[in-house]
Amino acid sequence: MDFTPSEEQRAAQGLAARIFADLSTHDRLVAAGSGSDTELWKELCAAGLPGAAEETGLLGLVLMLEEQGRTTAQVPFAASCVYGLMAVAWHGTDEQRERLLPPLRDGTAVATGAFPACGAVHVEAGTRLSGGVPLVPWLRDATHVLVAAADRTLWLVRTGERGVRTEPVETTAAWSAGRLVLEGASAERLGDAGAYEDVLADARTAFAGVQAGVCAGSVARAVEHTGTREQFGRPLSTKQAVLLRAADAYMDTEAIRVTAYEAAWRRDEGLPYGKQALTAAWWASEAGKRVVHTGQHLHGGTGADLDHPVHRHFLWGRQLDAYLGSGGGVLQELGTLLTEGEPEE
Repeated sequence: MDFTPSEEQRAAQGLAARIFADLSTHDRLVAAGSGSDTELWKELCAAGLPGAAEETGLLGLVLMLEEQGRTTAQVPFAASCVYGLMAVAWHGTDEQRERLLPPLRDGTAVATGAFPACGAVHVEAGTRLSGGVPLVPWLRDATHVLVAAADRTLWLVRTGERGVRTEPVETTAAWSAGRLVLEGASAERLGDAGAYEDVLADARTAFAGVQAGVCAGSVARAVEHTGTREQFGRPLSTKQAVLLRAADAYMDTEAIRVTAYEAAWRRDEGLPYGKQALTAAWWASEAGKRVVHTGQHLHGGTGADLDHPVHRHFLWGRQLDAYLGSGGGVLQELGTLLTEGEPEE
């Protein structure tokens, strides 16, 4: 295995890092509230970063999503790339790719996903969907929703069409989320058998990349705070208990990162990666919440102050902990997969 990013992947990551650092500032996040930063999204699309995910593969996307997580930037970057660009590019027909990919690349179309399949959406009359999904991230920004039906088939629906209703929902993290209600909505099929499992594994890997960035940002803020905050005339960072907690948080963050890299690399190489995607998701859930809790604790009372940016890492980390399956549920899936066996390379 060689996770060394290519020149193109590094360039995309560097550009993403610069844009997120320049534009996803504390003041802009405060101004955005629980909504998305539309100007930041326009800048990312103008720089060609959503389209770059096609060229750099899942590993390249994970690298860019780390930078989003590091700044907790409120844009539908992960969702639109995973549930839109990559899902259509890898599972769509020639006609679907020709029609859907250009607007997804330039940001005039935004996709999200009603995932994982929860048994609440059913296919009727061949190509119509009915049911509801209580929480869909970035739904308020989306023009298209990739819906996982109860039978694990994938369907694209357009928001605003007849039979598609969306209702705003507030979550701990500012993900511009909503509730999706389908009442005989017209939909188009995406992919064949196995497409659902592929997209879910891609999503888990991608959002593990976001979590790696969220945790890295939390650790960096904790290091800065404890290095400058003094107690009894000495920086907090000189206390052994602080050092040990920060070291554990750093190692947990690296574990999230390397497992996400491995899953993404195997996906790009055409190797089986189901177990690796579940492993990355488990680390993102279990280790992720440990890291963001540590970030809060090492800030003391400041960590609970909404005027301080570290609280966003905590809220994002806890939201990602449960999204696409909590640690316990993911571990059960992984155990089942290991018991039943999966084809090796």
